[in-house]
Amino acid sequence: MGTYLDRSRELRATADPHYNCAQGVCVPFAQRAGMTDEQVYAMAQGFGRGMGTGNVCGACVGGVMALGMLGLADRSTTADLVRRMTASHGGVITCAQLLRRCAEAGEDRHVHCDNMVFEAVSLVEEYLKRAEEA
Repeated sequence: MGTYLDRSRELRATADPHYNCAQGVCVPFAQRAGMTDEQVYAMAQGFGRGMGTGNVCGACVGGVMALGMLGLADRSTTADLVRRMTASHGGVITCAQLLRRCAEAGEDRHVHCDNMVFEAVSLVEEYLKRAEEA
């Protein structure tokens, strides 16, 4: 696999158009899901920055959306993705809290968000690989 993560890295490095966190996770899986990049870009538009309100991290939401696009969004898999992302960030999954912690630690916001996106893409790839091996 790996190509999904590579594609996500390309998208996140693109300035125009900007790919928000949810788009950075979902768009790499578009063709696999039988959709165009443009369709998925539009679908995920409102989910960056915690749905524009600092709520649930767009990368996490994008991961759940990608699972749904790929037909992998059963309750167990979805819960596992959210649980794993939450656990890897000290129990925090909201954009506002994650960015607050990032600022307090003196971390670069863009790098932090990119890492959240790449984590979600890697998890979706893992679930996809498991499904293919089953």
